[in-house]
Amino acid sequence: MVYASMPLMAALIGYVTKLVAIRMMFQPLEFVGKKPYLGWQGIVPRRAARMASIAVDTMTDRLISASEVMGRLDPERVVKEIEQPLLAGVEEIAREIAQEFQPGLWENLPDQVRRRIVRHIQAEAPGVVASLLETVKNDVDAVFDLKDMVVTNLVRDKALLNRIFQHAGRKEFQFIARSGIVFGFAIGLVQMFAWAALKNPWVMPIFGGLTGWFTDWLALKMIFNPKKPTRYLGIFEWQGLFLKRRREVAADYGDLIAREIITPKNVMEAVLRGPLSDRLFALVATQVRTVIDKQSGPARPLVMLAVGSGRYQAIKNSIAEKVIARLPETMTHIESYAEDAMDIRNTLVTKMQEMSEDEFEELIRPAFEQDEWILITVGAVLGFGVGELQVILVKYLSV
Repeated sequence: MVYASMPLMAALIGYVTKLVAIRMMFQPLEFVGKKPYLGWQGIVPRRAARMASIAVDTMTDRLISASEVMGRLDPERVVKEIEQPLLAGVEEIAREIAQEFQPGLWENLPDQVRRRIVRHIQAEAPGVVASLLETVKNDVDAVFDLKDMVVTNLVRDKALLNRIFQHAGRKEFQFIARSGIVFGFAIGLVQMFAWAALKNPWVMPIFGGLTGWFTDWLALKMIFNPKKPTRYLGIFEWQGLFLKRRREVAADYGDLIAREIITPKNVMEAVLRGPLSDRLFALVATQVRTVIDKQSGPARPLVMLAVGSGRYQAIKNSIAEKVIARLPETMTHIESYAEDAMDIRNTLVTKMQEMSEDEFEELIRPAFEQDEWILITVGAVLGFGVGELQVILVKYLSV
């Protein structure tokens, strides 16, 4: 019973230390304990900004660009999709502006005159939107920061960042846990002979620590190495598990990114509310003011004389502000079309499958690389502690 328990306990140590190490990679999302050292936060959430930055660098440098995302939108189709809310909004804005600058004016105008004004503005609105989109497409980097959008979403939602690594590497994590059983059992057999020869109680914790350390180290190596299929001893062939599953990982990764990160909603929100949104709004305001001046035509000097140049500018600015305020709601009407047009998932999957082994490794390697020594150390410490329990068990069985 004493000797039989050793490889079994070593297998248990290998398995349990792997499960704990994997959990400590992702949990807890926020620091628990007393900062800075007395406590723990999952490695991935703790390094959220850095890992998100590395992931998006890989994504934007090799997979997809801001110009590619926005370039697939057809201005004419976008105008068609938002035509109804756009035209409805024109009438409301006209009424609000008239009420703001001349209370009672809009209501007192003949119905025919009101309709003529609204139709006149409505006729210009689609052209303004199309022109604006063309301008954005020609210089998309001026109004849309794809990297900031992705990093912001991942840092804000650490659970989402966890899901990306867990989903892309789920089979690798299963392999790490299960490999602990096999490798632990093998080391336990060595431990059994060492105990038979030495009968030293230190054999248990030392071999427990060795089991936790070695099985973690070996499992991590086997996930990413070798990068190409390699035959060992002329008997069996092995390729890093993550690289061997390239096509499957590409499909899962592309689907998750397209479904939860680079979505039409997030793209529109980044354009309208992101760090470069002021440039877009300035562009919109310029377009709207130009249309107002154009509509005034020959009557513009008379209008300015009647209301004053300062008031005329205030009216133009107010119209521009109201148009801009309605943009987020209006743009929600193109999400369905944008999802099909952008085709983010298929783009990512296709390009990922064309990546080299080194490039593909960078998709999940950052989750391990910098802090993998922590995982290995945790495995060794846990293994040492379980080894102490083995000593107690052996004494009990011996009795």
